[in-house]
Amino acid sequence: MAAGNRRFVAGEPHHPRQDVERRHELAAAQKPVAALFGCSDSRLSAEIIFDQGLGDLFVVRNAGQVISDSVVGSLEYAVAVLEVPLIVVLGHDACGAVRAAMDSTAVDAAPLPPRIWRQVAPIVPAARRLQQLNPGAPLNPEEVGREHLRATVAELLHSSELISDAVAAGTVGVVSANYRLSEGTAVPDTIVGVEGA
Repeated sequence: MAAGNRRFVAGEPHHPRQDVERRHELAAAQKPVAALFGCSDSRLSAEIIFDQGLGDLFVVRNAGQVISDSVVGSLEYAVAVLEVPLIVVLGHDACGAVRAAMDSTAVDAAPLPPRIWRQVAPIVPAARRLQQLNPGAPLNPEEVGREHLRATVAELLHSSELISDAVAAGTVGVVSANYRLSEGTAVPDTIVGVEGA
C-alpha cells in the first residue's frame, strides 16, 4: 500500500488489477490484502490513493471515521472471515466532520441536526482534550484530526475483542495514517502489532 501511495503521489499509478480478467477472478471469492476504515470524504478514495485494484482492499467508510457497531462488525468480518493481516484507519486534513465537532464546542454554537450531531459527537472529546492542554489557545483542526485518529484506533481495539485478540496474537496489525489532501501522501501515525514497521 505504501508503494501504491508513492506511485499515486508521483503521478505514476499502475491501476493494477482493474481489468476484465480480475473481475472474473473475483466473482467467486475475495481475498483482500487489507481492510481500510476511513472518512467518507470524496477526496479519500482508498483504491485510488493507494493505487490498488479490484479485490485488494476491504473498505469501510463514514464521515469522520467514527467507530460504530456497523464499522466494528465489518472490520471483524474482514479479520475473522477474510483473514486480512492489516487494518488501516485513514483520517485526513481539512475534515468537515472534525470541523463540525470543533465548531460545536463553542459556547454560542448553533445546534446541529440530530443525525449529524450523533455522527460528529465522538470527535468532540479529541477537541476537548486539546482545549484542556492549551486553555485559551485556538484549536488547530489538523491536531484535532490526529488526536481523533489515535482515539479511533484505541476505540476500535477497545470495542472489539476479536480484533484486539488478533493483534495480540500477531495475526493482524493496525496502522493509522493521516492523508494530506494537497500532497496526496498517507502519513503513518499509530502502529500497533506490525513487526518492523
